[in-house]
Amino acid sequence: MTTSATAQTDLTGGIAASPIVSVKPIVLPAPERGEDLHVRLSAPVTGRDLPIILFAHGYGSHLDGYAPLIDYWAAHGFVVVQATHLDSRRSGLAADDPRRLRTWRIRVADMKRVLDGLDVLEAAVPGLAGRLDRSRIAAAGHSFGGHTAAMLLGLRVTDPQTGAADDLSDPRVAAGVLLATAGEGGDHLTPYAIENLPWLRKVDFSHLTAPALVVAGGNDHLPLTTRGPEWTTEPYTRSPGDKSLLTVFGGEHFLGGISGYDAAETTDENPERVALVQQVTLAYLRHVLGLDSSTWTAAQAALTGASHPMGRLESK
Repeated sequence: MTTSATAQTDLTGGIAASPIVSVKPIVLPAPERGEDLHVRLSAPVTGRDLPIILFAHGYGSHLDGYAPLIDYWAAHGFVVVQATHLDSRRSGLAADDPRRLRTWRIRVADMKRVLDGLDVLEAAVPGLAGRLDRSRIAAAGHSFGGHTAAMLLGLRVTDPQTGAADDLSDPRVAAGVLLATAGEGGDHLTPYAIENLPWLRKVDFSHLTAPALVVAGGNDHLPLTTRGPEWTTEPYTRSPGDKSLLTVFGGEHFLGGISGYDAAETTDENPERVALVQQVTLAYLRHVLGLDSSTWTAAQAALTGASHPMGRLESK
């Protein structure tokens, strides 16, 4: 699946994939978190000045998820870092654990801990020393993970416990890729969302000024909102600045199967959709981090308007 291309258009621009290495778990001490942070790092075995992607998994997942994206990005020149957040099924957080209502905020702290621990991560991977480009860092995430990445870029969330909407952004993160993630809060949230994800009730996109690519499934009906698939486009429509939106036609929440090669939760398994997401996100990341814009220009040309059968790309 990772090397599939859409039958209609190959947007890779001929960028060759290279072998990758993954090391896990790399443990970063986190005493105030209640348990140490376990991290996976994936990187190409060759190359220098490698840009970095911090990837946040969706609710319940873990550092072994999302291989169709992680492997693809790493094989095409990126160092990708994944952590297992406290909401992971692997953490087994009890229903009455006081950290449960703060998982959204602890996730952001996890990502900052990864940035603070880059020396440790680099030293843990044989042959990686001196090959990172720490001036080129992007955050990416799917679903709850997209919400995490957006906060690193400036999204403000009103804490349901304190009523404060703190700035949790990090200047080390230059841009983002937000995959099938939440839109604005308000009265359209379902009772399930209000009870289980109260931090979604009041979010503010007006400070999300950093560049970002939003990826939305055209058929992504979530049990969190009555707005339908339009909700996951709101990180694009409600935020200012340099943003792009890829709408995946017919795509549901897992966008054809990005969460794993054999992920049981995928309801719209489609290798061509996965290939489209792989290629467009890679093209965007190479463009926005100043590596090369030729594949992004090609993607815009191929996907602007209604002519492409798999998706549509727009920018503002």
